[in-house]
Formats: sequence, C-alpha cells, structure tokens
Amino acid sequence: MPISPERERAIREDVFRWLDEVFIGQGGYEIHSSVLRDYHYGNERIPLLDRGKGIRNPANFSSTLSIMSGWKANKYSDYESDDGWVTYHYREGEGGDNTKLVRAWANGDPIVYFRAVREGYYIPYYPIVIAENDPIARVVRFPLDQALSFLGDPSSYDEQKRRYAESIVRTRLHQPVFRARVLHAYSGTCTVCDLRHTELLDAAHIIPDADELGVAHVTNGLAMCKIHHAAYDRSLMGITPDYEVRIDRDLLDEVDGPMLRHGLQDMHGRKIRLPASRAARPDRDKLAARFELFAAR
Repeated sequence: MPISPERERAIREDVFRWLDEVFIGQGGYEIHSSVLRDYHYGNERIPLLDRGKGIRNPANFSSTLSIMSGWKANKYSDYESDDGWVTYHYREGEGGDNTKLVRAWANGDPIVYFRAVREGYYIPYYPIVIAENDPIARVVRFPLDQALSFLGDPSSYDEQKRRYAESIVRTRLHQPVFRARVLHAYSGTCTVCDLRHTELLDAAHIIPDADELGVAHVTNGLAMCKIHHAAYDRSLMGITPDYEVRIDRDLLDEVDGPMLRHGLQDMHGRKIRLPASRAARPDRDKLAARFELFAAR
C-alpha cells in the first residue's frame, strides 16, 4: 500500500541523515552492500540496494529511492562522463521500475546514487536530482554535484566554467574514489605511524592532482593521518624511493613538545607500511620525483 508523500519525504531525509552518520561521521571511505541493505526507518527495514538490480524502488514508494553503478560491466552500459554527469539507462520493458524512475525526474525527488568502488562496496552521492530524461534514448542523466546542473550543457562551457567544472569533478568524483581505493590498499592505516582511525586518515597524492602526472591511481597515493599528510604536502616530511621517512632538518632540531617529538621527529628514518598487494604499492619513480622537491628545500 502506498505511503503518504509526507512519510516518503521523511524517509528520504532520514536516509540522507543516516548516510551522513555511517559514512561521513565515522570517517568511512566505502560502505558494504550488507550495511546498505540493513537500513531501518524506526522499526521498518528498508534496503537501500536491490539484489540483482541497479535500481531500488520500494513497493510503497511513489518514485525511485536509489540507483547504483555496478562493479562489473553490464548490458545497460551506464557510465560517468569526464564532465561529472552520469547516464543511467531504463530497464528493459515498460512500466514498473522505469515508471518510478521517470516519476523521480518529473517530481524532482532526491535520490541516492551508489557508485561501486570494488565488488560489494560503494560510495554514496546524495541528494541527487535527475536533471534530464530522454524517453527516446531511454536514459536519464544527472550531475554528481548539483552545481554542475546550473552551468548548462557541458559542450557550451567557456574556459572559466570548464575550470570550475573540473574542480567539482575532481573533488566530488575522483577524490572520494581515490580515497576509498587508497585506504583499502593500506587497510585503513596510516603508512607512516600506523594510526587506524579512518576518520583521521586521508589519501595523500605523491604527485599532486593538479599536476598532469598526478593521476588518481592507488600507486600515486599514500594513506596518511592528517598531520603526516599536511607535513608531506608542505615538504616538512619526505619519503624516499626506498620507502623511508625523512623529516626536514630544521624541524628535527626544534623543541616544541610531545606532538612534534612523537608525531614527526620520531618518524625520521622509519620505513613506511606498504600495501599487501604489490600492484597497489607506491610508484618508486613518483616517490623519487616528489622526494627531490623535499630535498631541495
């Protein structure tokens, strides 16, 4: 039996609150499908993912609650473009899931988009509002950040809009995926000091992402706590191509309490923790290039 528009709206808002709590508030970098299928609104269990389908349409909802990208290729060929927009295909056939998807577009109902980062693990983007519906091509399109929808057609961007859009795409699309993959590779642990609190961890770029060689790939990343990330970005700390930590010479001579001594000075000469997978280990050439900048200070 359909629920009232007020209750449906309240559930959507609570889903966003819950995602804030379990994903952002706890420093999460990915959410397992089992957690997403165990969301409760009061005593009512409302899975946020549907087994075997890329769209979640609760029976008593008037429109779609969530959609997801699959980890493996599928017949629908849904995709995210470089301009930060997602193209999502209708399901085969008529009615049913497609009716609720189109209704979400028509009503401007906010939904969640779950982007797969590896098998069974997702990053949530919310609230998402579907911006375009093409019944001929049988697709809907939406931006991962609402600011992009106000910029108009990506093909008409001037240089200023293009730079702004690239900045949004980097922070809203590339950076969360990069963080998820790097923190997973390092088992949610700082490579320098072994801190395991993910809410205090970042994915540090070896070659900065503003550089043309600063690709958002796990081999260009290091899981670091916030103090070591800041020190690395400011060349107060370097890491050699042989995976050894170096602290700035002037900083080693300073006297400034236990945080400086234990947090930075005691790290000098220490070997970093490496990912178990050799394919995920930091690129030695990139480490060497970055270390040259540190040594030249």
